[in-house]
Amino acid sequence: MSARPEAMDISISDYVNAIGRRARVAAREMSKINTGAKNAALLKIADLIDASKEKLQSENQKDLDAGASNGLSDAMLDRLALTEERISGMADGLRQIASLSDPVGAITDLKYRPSGIQVGSMCVPLGVIGIIYESRPNVTADAAGICLKSGNAAILRGGSEAIHSNQVIANIIQAGLESAGLPSDAVQLIETTDRAAVGELIKMDAYVDVIIPRGGKGLIERISNEATVPVIKHLHGVCHVYIDDKADIKKAVDVAYNAKTQRYGTCNTMETLLVHKGIAKNVLPELGKMYTDAGVELRGCAQTLEILSGINSATEADWDEEYLAPILSIRIVDDVDEAMDHIDRHSSQHTESIITEDFSRARRFLREVDSSSVMVNASTRFADGFEYGLGAEIGISTNKLHARGPVGIEGLTTKKFIVLGDGHIRK
Repeated sequence: MSARPEAMDISISDYVNAIGRRARVAAREMSKINTGAKNAALLKIADLIDASKEKLQSENQKDLDAGASNGLSDAMLDRLALTEERISGMADGLRQIASLSDPVGAITDLKYRPSGIQVGSMCVPLGVIGIIYESRPNVTADAAGICLKSGNAAILRGGSEAIHSNQVIANIIQAGLESAGLPSDAVQLIETTDRAAVGELIKMDAYVDVIIPRGGKGLIERISNEATVPVIKHLHGVCHVYIDDKADIKKAVDVAYNAKTQRYGTCNTMETLLVHKGIAKNVLPELGKMYTDAGVELRGCAQTLEILSGINSATEADWDEEYLAPILSIRIVDDVDEAMDHIDRHSSQHTESIITEDFSRARRFLREVDSSSVMVNASTRFADGFEYGLGAEIGISTNKLHARGPVGIEGLTTKKFIVLGDGHIRK
């Protein structure tokens, strides 16, 4: 691990650029590494994490003490904490990544052309990936693992509140890389807490191929606005469930309840429930009681207020709000078209679900709703890399280029054309 600029007589710009130069060299080396060597490194890092629990918790306590002194909320301190269970989870996560199929080098769509050449595509790493994240120090291990398995080099910049935890995790990762014979510069942590380092990283086009931000809306908006390096991101998750009048009521109740209450603080949690007017009186009273019993504050349109008494009136701003809390907006709509119009105006293009037994409406919803995940008769909480069979994920992208939806190992690769000939020349 390189020395921090505070301990050296160099500028933030020189410090970050030096990391970038080393990452570019390491990325070239990583592109040559075979699957067995990458897996061996991941397993070695996992073993070192398991063996370093006391050190990890000791350094993490420094961050927790500083966070408490600086007035971090209990929720933020909980996100920051490295319990023994979470440390084991980091190690297990790396072992799961090692068990995943390696897409790098795979050749697809190989076809003969009339000229006699064969043309196909090969999966290759993106190169150098900059990941900027907040709070949870386990992201250091998760991000490093996914980047390594996909043959990339990673530059990591965690939040200042987790600096001690991130440093010790990064040191463990580099020790594991060296032990397995891989370049230690394949994973580097920006160790300064100076915000100027982020500004340098997101404009370092010569060395960084893509930036992935994970954090609050403010962080992601800043990076999206200022970066000259391409960004894979999502700003927020305003997810919808639409209950059609052709829905099975039990399915509708089960899915709508789970989509909101299974976990409140995630980007794939439902924030707005849309209900067809023809079924609203049958489904909302039961759902309303369930939500209220669970402590969920309900905010409804005028028609909803006629069915559910004692709830708050929804404002126009509510339809665009990502609550990340036990709050839910409810709107009654005339039909599937009005539901899709509402989603088009207010969705963050993250995840939407329709509950219906009508095949034609389900197909229309899948085809016409423009979000990164669109579902039929399923909870929005399934919009997750693990649930999709991707293993780990680096985040969920609402971009249309380059990756969309949960970004796993394949999302950190790209394609190049390959041509196979036997002395062929163009005539």
